[in-house]
Amino acid sequence: MPVRIITDSTADIPEDVVKELGISVMPLYVHFGNEVFRDGIDLTPERFYDKLTSNKCVPTTSTVSPSEFAQLCDQLAEGSNDILAVVLSSKLSATYDVALQGRELVKAKSCKVEVIDSQLLCMAIGLVVIAAAREALKGSSLDIVKETALRVRSRVHVRMAFDTLEYVRRGGRIGAAQALLGNLLHFKPILTLKDGLATPVVRERTRPKAIEHLRRFASSFDSVADMAVQYTTTPADARALIDSLETTFPKKRIHISTIGSVMGTHFGPGALGIAVLEGERV
Repeated sequence: MPVRIITDSTADIPEDVVKELGISVMPLYVHFGNEVFRDGIDLTPERFYDKLTSNKCVPTTSTVSPSEFAQLCDQLAEGSNDILAVVLSSKLSATYDVALQGRELVKAKSCKVEVIDSQLLCMAIGLVVIAAAREALKGSSLDIVKETALRVRSRVHVRMAFDTLEYVRRGGRIGAAQALLGNLLHFKPILTLKDGLATPVVRERTRPKAIEHLRRFASSFDSVADMAVQYTTTPADARALIDSLETTFPKKRIHISTIGSVMGTHFGPGALGIAVLEGERV
């Protein structure tokens, strides 16, 4: 049987792609007071963002337990002896450490489990997972599938545009002073990922200029192997961005998805992001 691929729900890979490639998605959790929801299962993105903006209770997020990860591996081990998990950046979540602990609890001792810290988030993870899953479906060994994922990880580039950094500040993912500056001056901050952490790139004065920054960023690559656009609450902006990239990359091949409740807790309404898998240099 092919190598089985696991990722966590923050990758927000479109459901049709998950089914087509046989990817197993491990839901993380979002908490509104005493209410606990499984990301992507118990709470639709639309309902989540309604609660986020109307509920006085500030939501929090949490990862799975080692035993939950082990249980998923044992289920997959019934059909394969090789599993690769690609998860959210260890600088942003404990999911990577949990997966390392969980694989020691796997009961199927003949099953080999490898875990990769993506050092990425959202569909940037998704692009790595998709590439690994495609390689697995070719019948490649676990070593080759893992090598493919690591090679792809190094070629994924990210930009995220925000209406505010207030939600990022609440989650402790960036300094409060930077968030305050962005709010007071009415800038639209652009972030990237550096060594697995969200890092400011530039501040645009208006949302159209922020979206144009994303377009220029995606168009700056000489070669693009894959691309994804994600949004929290503005699907029209996401589709317009995809349309504007037609000359850069076929829009029918650009993945589009909604950022779910776990990452949405930290991003807030109005966030729009793009992930580019740069083509391999010959």
